[in-house]
Amino acid sequence: MTTTVERTIRTSTSAEEVFPYLADFRNATEWDAGTVSCERVSGDGGPGTTYRNVSKFAGNTVELEYTTEEVQAPRFVIVGRNATTTSHDTITVRPDGTGAEVTYRADFEFTGLARFLGPVMTPLLGRLGDRTAAQLKETLDRR
Repeated sequence: MTTTVERTIRTSTSAEEVFPYLADFRNATEWDAGTVSCERVSGDGGPGTTYRNVSKFAGNTVELEYTTEEVQAPRFVIVGRNATTTSHDTITVRPDGTGAEVTYRADFEFTGLARFLGPVMTPLLGRLGDRTAAQLKETLDRR
């Protein structure tokens, strides 16, 4: 079962500034409501780069190893995995006047016993998506 969370925000910050900021996934600690820490493990930020991301979700600490699949404006694609979850995240940044429109889409696939929690996870992930969208907009507007 796949659960998708997608949000679009508009920011006054230009797409030329927003894209490289978001493509450096270490910055997720500033704009992702769930991320507690995010460190680059290997690579230069391009395809194949890996990150160790630790998040708080539903009162639990969750660690995923993310691998960058694509970094070519306007799209940044990164996939996170652990024993029970795969998160396929796509961030698209497009010019919007003098600012930018940012669409963040995360497709979550749960395996093992976690796959039975889908009905519970969907509203929790939706709330996390709302909080992240608000924090993303606020963070980008300050840049």
